[in-house]
Amino acid sequence: MVSAPKSTWVFTSALVMSGFLPCRAAAQQPAETAIPDKVRLFIPYKDYTQEDNKRILEMYKWLRVADVSDGMDVVGLQNIGLVDPEVHALWKDTEKFTHRTVGIAVTARYVPTNRREPQMDNKTISRWYSTITSEAFMKVLFPGAVLVIDAMDDGESRSIGSSNILSWKKLGMVGLVTGGGLADTDEIIYHKVPVWFRRLARGIRPGRNELESVNRPVTVGGVLVRPGDVVVADGDGVVVVPRERAEEVAKAALPFLDNITRERYIKETGQNPWAKKPGGE
Repeated sequence: MVSAPKSTWVFTSALVMSGFLPCRAAAQQPAETAIPDKVRLFIPYKDYTQEDNKRILEMYKWLRVADVSDGMDVVGLQNIGLVDPEVHALWKDTEKFTHRTVGIAVTARYVPTNRREPQMDNKTISRWYSTITSEAFMKVLFPGAVLVIDAMDDGESRSIGSSNILSWKKLGMVGLVTGGGLADTDEIIYHKVPVWFRRLARGIRPGRNELESVNRPVTVGGVLVRPGDVVVADGDGVVVVPRERAEEVAKAALPFLDNITRERYIKETGQNPWAKKPGGE
């Protein structure tokens, strides 16, 4: 077993001692439970069973971003779902391709805060983490989830760091995509958590942003992402497939597999969709 670098433990210990690591168990701010009459939500939330999630993910396990993009073209979804390439991979594994990720979207949105505190002591920081800028989405993460965080405009807020991202991974998160920033990149790379992000951000969330919603439609890199959509990410970036078209797109994308992946597909499934049919050219 490989132990973490000494610098990682020193770094983490310093955050704990300074009070900058929130208590994850308490990080669940109260949410609105009713929609006021004057509020209208026009994009509905749809829940999917884990059985259906697994079925869809099995169809995408072989597919790269390029393949999915081609499949989207075939079914008439040209230029849909392709996330701005400024949202890029933090690290790449070009030997075993362990950075490649396919998952089901769980969404969250952080927005810049308009509140200010006289000072940010440990008590105030803790209160913010538990009531204003929490990680309430932890309750809805599941095995095979890709956490998609809309945080493009929250400036230097490091909504993602090495401690919380490992907590999310333990709940089943297989990768993370954000239009905002993150910190602790050395530690995240060390732990090999797949991440696609836009920028670095060094400041703590308290005093900088607020959690606006969980599992509502968000925008990342110019793309609409709804909970339950399929997210595919690799060295070419990120593509998001509308869930209602996911099966159709996967079938259309399969013929575009590269030769190496084709060989793996044939070996593991015993099927060869690329074989020439009798009488064919």
